[in-house]
Amino acid sequence: MVRLAAIARRFYLDGRSKVEIAEEFGLSRFKVARDLETARSSGIVRIDIRLPARLDGELSERMRAAFGLRRAIVVDALDDPRDTRRALGSVAARLLSEIVRPDEVLGLAWSRSLQLMGLDMVDLPRCTVVQLNGVLSEQAEGGGSVETVRRAAALSGGPAYPIYAPLILPDAATAATLRADPGIASAFAHFDRLTTAVVAIGGWDERNSTVFQALDPDSRARYTALGVCAEMSAQLFDADGQQVHSDLDERVISVRADQLRRVPEVVAVAGAGDEAKARAIGAALRSGLVSTLVTDDAVARLLLDGEPTGRE
Repeated sequence: MVRLAAIARRFYLDGRSKVEIAEEFGLSRFKVARDLETARSSGIVRIDIRLPARLDGELSERMRAAFGLRRAIVVDALDDPRDTRRALGSVAARLLSEIVRPDEVLGLAWSRSLQLMGLDMVDLPRCTVVQLNGVLSEQAEGGGSVETVRRAAALSGGPAYPIYAPLILPDAATAATLRADPGIASAFAHFDRLTTAVVAIGGWDERNSTVFQALDPDSRARYTALGVCAEMSAQLFDADGQQVHSDLDERVISVRADQLRRVPEVVAVAGAGDEAKARAIGAALRSGLVSTLVTDDAVARLLLDGEPTGRE
């Protein structure tokens, strides 16, 4: 317990990196990450983010009706996008504690808001937690989807099925080989059993999509020419919400759009973006894959201005 407290102090109070802490204590970076997770789950560290995350009931209802959602939760956007993401993550964490039931299979994707959601979780019933897609290298330093999945599973007391693989592979053959790996295959085997999936929505530009950032210029241009304006778990969509199929489908380690369509509850946590991000969120909603949206009032107003008659 003394070591856990010391490591937690270095990381949370002193601002030391996991690599620096690992060198000081003679541990691997992964052991430090596990110790930090244990410190949180055991109560040594309690993360309490208090933000003025006020909910806008009127906008929430208008969004729900306009896009045919089961529920929409709209929070007030804050001046700093980072604070807005924290508010979205905090609201999503509370929502999951209310809607996830014992023995469900919970799938988690990754985004900055979802990472913050994972840190803000305090209560989950016992459930199976599955990672929905592979990782991008920039996720790892900030505590990516593997850590979020493991934290959620530790909190619930259920099993975790992380995916230790890249999100995007250079070719279909390499991706197929990785999908056959026993550890990855065990996670994929749970995709058809998902009862709740939490996803992010990315736009299609350098600022609004980690998938876009990870692609080479030629691939970006090819997919843009196909009409792509949004991505969700590396599944591509045009402005009308139609899935855009391409060679990327076979190069990613991710849940598929048709599998998400069969999940009873798909929660999208997306906001804190510009007009292009708002258009991407609208496209993802028009796909019919999302049942619940957690977003901010700036995005909601942009979307409602373009959806005067609602969704048919």
